[in-house]
Amino acid sequence: MRKPLAAIAAPFLFACAAAFTSAPQAQTFPARAVTIVVPYPPGGLIDLVARALQPFLQTELGVPVLAENHSGAGGNVGAEVVARSAPDGYTLLLANPSLAISPTLYRKLNYRPLEDLAYVGRYGSVPNVLVVNPSLPVKTAQELIAYAKAHPGKLNYGSPGYGTSPQLSSELFKSMTGTYIVHIPFRGAGPAMAALFGGEIEMMIDNIPPQVGNIKAGKVRALAVTSLKRVNVLPDVPTMDEIGLKGYEVVSWFGLAARAGTPAENVLRLNAALNRATKNPKLREILESRGATVVEGTPEDFTNFVKAEIAKFAPVIKRTGVVVE
Repeated sequence: MRKPLAAIAAPFLFACAAAFTSAPQAQTFPARAVTIVVPYPPGGLIDLVARALQPFLQTELGVPVLAENHSGAGGNVGAEVVARSAPDGYTLLLANPSLAISPTLYRKLNYRPLEDLAYVGRYGSVPNVLVVNPSLPVKTAQELIAYAKAHPGKLNYGSPGYGTSPQLSSELFKSMTGTYIVHIPFRGAGPAMAALFGGEIEMMIDNIPPQVGNIKAGKVRALAVTSLKRVNVLPDVPTMDEIGLKGYEVVSWFGLAARAGTPAENVLRLNAALNRATKNPKLREILESRGATVVEGTPEDFTNFVKAEIAKFAPVIKRTGVVVE
């Protein structure tokens, strides 16, 4: 007895259908919205560069890209959100120097920067700038150092929190100048800047991008930048090295990271989209106008960079004696 043609063809058609439907699924990442977790409040560098990237990455990926702020613990709250997310590439971290600083600075972390995250790509770096409230009677960094030495414990500096690049920059400044300046941590750069404007603190070392407008408007006075070379957007501001702190260099950086275990093809898709976005002249103009240097690279490049940063900052942090429980 012959089987009906439909019965004979059914298994073949089912196999073809399965192959047809499964192949596109493997290639359609991302198929829904991607979220970038910003581990600091609005107003600071990390929030700024995340939201600058957002529309360009959205164009390249072809799906909505959302930015959510999860602040706290010097960036570690946001990092832990991503480290505990599904390993699929739909939840990304705006990676930043806290990932290199926290392993040494914090006695205990609820995530492991190298083991729990997959590094997608770095897309920029920017130095910090030392700024003071204009009411402080100093015009140069040298005058600030002299004033701090003459008034130990009387000056307060603010930071976005423990373990941030601005906080580490300030502690290194104190260590190299032999000054005693009190640290006042805030929940992000925005609140710290507000405190500086209001005179609650006298100084801070902050990322350059959010401070450029404040400097030009005279709301704060810039005394030095933390790169080894002067910055184009602040050409008249000397480097820390120039004012006598030889070899002083602390540069913030930013990129994207996913949960470890994210499929390699998804990481590569995100990396390709990120590199295409950074080639867009409009995005480069936004970042460079704020003092940032745009970079590109592979996931391997970024992973090796983070490893090197951890190794670089470990002795600096230990030398400053700063430890967070």
